[in-house]
Amino acid sequence: MSALSSSMVSSRVVLRQFSSSSSSSSSSTQSTSRKSSTSSSSSNNRRTKVQRAIRAQAVQQHEMTEGGVLLPTGLYCPDTTQTFRRKTRTIQIGNVKVGSDHPIVKQTMTTSDTRDVDATVNEIMRCADAGAEMVRITVQGMQEAKACQEIKNKLLQSGYTTPIIADIHFAPKVAMTVADCLDKIRINPGNFADGRKKFEDILYETDEEYQAEIDEIEEVFTPLVLKCKANNVAMRIGTNHGSLSARTLSRFGDTPAGMVESAFEFARICRKHDYHNFVFSMKASNPLVMVQAYRLLSYEMYKLGWDYPLHLGVTEAGEGEDGRMKSSIGIGALLLDGLGDTIRVSLTEASELEIEPCTRLANLGMKACAEKLGGEDKFTETKRDFQSFERFNGDLPEQKADETIDYRNVLHRDGSVISSVTVEQLESEDQFYAELGCMLAVGMPLRDIATSDSILLRQAPQASQEKAMRSIRRLQEIGCGVLVPEAELKKNPVPNAIAIVSLAQAIAKEALPECAERFAVTLNGSESNEDLAKLKDIDAIMLLIQTEKGRSRIHSSRRIFEVLQANGVKIPVIHHKHIVDGDKSDVVIQCGAQVGGLLCDGNGDGVLLEYVGNEKIPLSFLRTTSFGLLQGSRMRNTKTEYVSCPSCGRTLFDLQEVTAQIAEKTGHLPGVAIAVMGCIVNGPGEMADADFGYVGGAPGKIDLYVGKEVVRRGIPMEGATEELIELIKEHDRWVEPKEKAAVAA
Repeated sequence: MSALSSSMVSSRVVLRQFSSSSSSSSSSTQSTSRKSSTSSSSSNNRRTKVQRAIRAQAVQQHEMTEGGVLLPTGLYCPDTTQTFRRKTRTIQIGNVKVGSDHPIVKQTMTTSDTRDVDATVNEIMRCADAGAEMVRITVQGMQEAKACQEIKNKLLQSGYTTPIIADIHFAPKVAMTVADCLDKIRINPGNFADGRKKFEDILYETDEEYQAEIDEIEEVFTPLVLKCKANNVAMRIGTNHGSLSARTLSRFGDTPAGMVESAFEFARICRKHDYHNFVFSMKASNPLVMVQAYRLLSYEMYKLGWDYPLHLGVTEAGEGEDGRMKSSIGIGALLLDGLGDTIRVSLTEASELEIEPCTRLANLGMKACAEKLGGEDKFTETKRDFQSFERFNGDLPEQKADETIDYRNVLHRDGSVISSVTVEQLESEDQFYAELGCMLAVGMPLRDIATSDSILLRQAPQASQEKAMRSIRRLQEIGCGVLVPEAELKKNPVPNAIAIVSLAQAIAKEALPECAERFAVTLNGSESNEDLAKLKDIDAIMLLIQTEKGRSRIHSSRRIFEVLQANGVKIPVIHHKHIVDGDKSDVVIQCGAQVGGLLCDGNGDGVLLEYVGNEKIPLSFLRTTSFGLLQGSRMRNTKTEYVSCPSCGRTLFDLQEVTAQIAEKTGHLPGVAIAVMGCIVNGPGEMADADFGYVGGAPGKIDLYVGKEVVRRGIPMEGATEELIELIKEHDRWVEPKEKAAVAA
């Protein structure tokens, strides 16, 4: 085992919780001397022994490289209390430079059949016109490889110098061919040397067997390294969570640690031949896995003194707001840590449409680094360990004997959504209930799966505003909390409201307004550690973090959580994001990055999005965005989860159309995850987070999966959606959709 893999401590153990399966693998047999695994217990025993050995290793911390570059001790980014861009070398991709001395580069990938030269050229030009600085195309065989030279020539003739990247899986010879004409080669360490496209469990019983396969990889990979070096062609060593090799899975499982080691095996070969014109990527469809993998990658590179740039992306993010939210959580969280030099937002949409959210995220990252976001308070994090993800959960409210109403449901155990509302909205009654996500029965609101748990009223209604007061009573009757600032309650009492007070008021134990039985404490990030520690003796129902203007939400909140955990404070914490401007896309990007980044840290029990800008953003949008943020952060599932690939030249059906058809018939199954994949190139593991898979197996034919196992093959496409539904029913995961009349306002 390499020194690097030995130093990954117990991260491969504790990060296992992100993956839904531990034993499936995605590589074919390499030698007849290796045995197909017939006993999961044997494989687990082998892995346990390795893990124990790893835990026994001491992690060597490096403070300075030979070149004199100061590195953080035990950290994955320059500073977790302030945004500084991670220092990297510059690599050259055609006429584009990538690295920390240059702006974050935006890229996308075509969906055209690469053999259709004109269609591919036209799509690349549309992407470049939309702002793409690099474009990737799929090159799965020699026919596509031969088309690449013609594509490049036609682009140049049209005045387009946009660097073109070849996406390679299973095909070393194809990679060698396109290295003569394209600007960059993306290789997948999990399948580059595997030409058979089989995904089997293999048990590597000895270190010699493990090393023998690495030697085979070096033999296959070295010619490409030498050719790229000679031609000044760049490379991306792009690990995918779902396509780790059987060798990697046998020793690491499908963990972030396995993803990092998989990439490093190929990087060592590059370095052996003094080839350094490459970037790394660690993609996964689960934003938490993706964030953890990149953080671990950066950490391990710091220890080795490596400075290669990072390509960021959440793979198979899906479409619409859900796809943008997942990407904002994963990419945004890393950008705010100063990590990332080029990004792609993978959406199941036209490729040029990826550039708009990609640009917003790139701007967010560049702005944070330029302004050195954060730094208001310097502190040391001791409670958050990025290698051992644990979620900080506050204690939910318990009912007290003398209370007038039931407060136990004002927060949700899997993550709470609080909606900011106005008196005018309260007075609309039925329309308001619908926007809040309630079902209606004879005009009365009832909780549904995605109903806001509580509401915030900046201004309380007067007693004479009967409709508004009636709406409040009805919400309280179904367990919905009503939060109102303490000063407002003194002017306009709201029976059984939850008063919002400052930390200073809570510490002073100021009397609550007579109408309030419970109170919440609002924090702005300026509170001292000493005062925050006093929350241990304060009986607040929740804390609301609304950082004051000029403070970094992500860094100020990290300090607050550090103090809370150090002092054993178990009050639930709600991220209160006060949004003063921007459109819907800004709301998704900013909230995904800032709040999602904190949830990826494991910090927070819910979200409150309060929009006060000039755009007309509906309450229903803010509510569904909040639930999408929790679901994307792997907290609370309120709708069907789709792992949907963005399409490429390998896709065997119209992904956008088919995904929409499947979503229309299965979108009412919260807690069920469905993968819709154009092909199986990235392996069954790419569906690690999915319960069921709909995968293109051949033109016009669909394979259906349960987890990572194919259970039905070659189904005619016209009947495949109904077959999928039957499969869901067979596994007792189906419920009949509710009648629209039952939920409409």
